[in-house]
Amino acid sequence: MDAFDNSHIWHPYAKIPNEVPTHLVESAQGVYLVLKNGKQVIDGMSSWWSVIHGYNNPVLNQAITEQLKKMSHVMFGGLTHQPAIDLAKTLINITPDNLTKVFFSDSGSIAVEVALKMALQYWHKQGKTDKQKFITIYGGYHGDTFGAMSLCDPENGMHHLFGDTLAQQVFVKSPSIVAMDEALEDLEQTLSKSANTIAAMILEPVVQGAGGMRIYNPQYLSHAKALCEQYKVLFILDEIATGFGRTGELFALEYVDVEPDILCLGKALTGGYMTLAATLTSDKVATTVGTLMHGPTFMANPLACAVANASIELLLNEPWQDNIARIEKHFYTHLSPLSENDKVASVRILGAIGVVEMVAEIEVEKVQNQLLEGGVWLRPYGKLLYTMPAFTITDDELLLLTNAIKKVTK
Repeated sequence: MDAFDNSHIWHPYAKIPNEVPTHLVESAQGVYLVLKNGKQVIDGMSSWWSVIHGYNNPVLNQAITEQLKKMSHVMFGGLTHQPAIDLAKTLINITPDNLTKVFFSDSGSIAVEVALKMALQYWHKQGKTDKQKFITIYGGYHGDTFGAMSLCDPENGMHHLFGDTLAQQVFVKSPSIVAMDEALEDLEQTLSKSANTIAAMILEPVVQGAGGMRIYNPQYLSHAKALCEQYKVLFILDEIATGFGRTGELFALEYVDVEPDILCLGKALTGGYMTLAATLTSDKVATTVGTLMHGPTFMANPLACAVANASIELLLNEPWQDNIARIEKHFYTHLSPLSENDKVASVRILGAIGVVEMVAEIEVEKVQNQLLEGGVWLRPYGKLLYTMPAFTITDDELLLLTNAIKKVTK
């Protein structure tokens, strides 16, 4: 732990000094982080689920190097550049057919903010100014900016401190893997009463991420979209965490082939190299919205767009589905039996996502030290011990990862 860092630098969801020690990373290669003491540990988090190709990937390194020779950045107001054009073409090509317009931004949270602005402007332009609220399910997480925070779980989420300041949104019951009828009934009843004040519904498809790592029945998406159409509410999908193969489909929405009116992408978009996000929408929404009142300074950064192009091309040209299936099979073999452990509440697995929910709160510092001793880096929170590794992780590295998880749950 660096003394200056500990005394002066805020880390995510932490105080100064940090209650849980930070670990200085000197370099990274493949799925490994090299810590200050020279110890190599497997990054089972792939840097918050973004480094899907591993660290220091030569293809992605080259993409950034080549772009750097031309320009690192140029404003996007009144100007454009080929990396952004190429990336927009690719995103339009690999996402649902109705999504034909792309807005680039800096991060996932901002992609969500842009989606909310799109929805509000869409209805405002049609004179339906009462449609100011958003509806979502409990247990979600959509980011740390104010609009996004208002859509995170208001009771058990990490932003309840700001509850009195945030816009008051509409929350309905969450579906699960085995039961969704009750959740759909709640959604329909709420829409029937309040649709005239609701601009859009927003969901993380199939997997709720940082709000609790819950997995639900994909069919909920189809029914929810149909209800939104019936009650004239836009349908937004937040694929920031699930996009680019993480769940076993290129996008989680493909489990049921649902077409959102607006789609948010981020995290793995650049293979974890740089911060970049995108909000896609349809001709109908874009034409109605007209001028969208948003414009980040680093919008469509050329370096980020260039490495995103390389990352997506690398993903699509690799047997990524085989890799995800291999990782998922390993998790089922090695993590599923933990559900028999009295200390474990449940085990949840989908694609390259493995979640072990403990009965009791995890002692983070103690567990992280045990994991580091076992050669693994994970970041538990609450009762959740979970992993979302790079797709390039080998079977031997997976075994080291799951063995470390098994050891700390004993």
